[in-house]
Amino acid sequence: MITSTLTQEITHLHADLCSALADPTRLLLLYALSDQPRNVTELTQDLNVPQSNVSRHLKVLRDSGLVKTTRHGPTVQYELMDHRVIEALDLLRSILRDRIQHRASLIVDSE
Repeated sequence: MITSTLTQEITHLHADLCSALADPTRLLLLYALSDQPRNVTELTQDLNVPQSNVSRHLKVLRDSGLVKTTRHGPTVQYELMDHRVIEALDLLRSILRDRIQHRASLIVDSE
C-alpha cells in the first residue's frame, strides 16, 4: 500500500523533474545530448548560446538527475542519464502537434 507521505514525495519529485524541463534551452540541451555526449564548448557552439548559460542549465539538468558527467582529462563530457527522457519529450511534442493541428482546423472551419 502506498502511504500518503510516499505519494507526496513522489509528487514532489515529479514536479521537480518537470521544473527542470520547463526551459527551452534545457530542452535543446537534452536533444543535443541525445545524439552523443558533448562538452560545454561543443554545446555552446551547437546551440549558439553563451557558455555561462549553457553551464547554468547543465547544472540544473545534472542536479535533477537528467544528465551525468564524465571527466576526460581537463574536459567534462555531459550525457543523458536515461534516454527515455527523449521518448517522453517526443511524446509531449506529438501531443502539441495534435493540439496545433486541432486549433488550425478550428480556424479553417470558422472561415
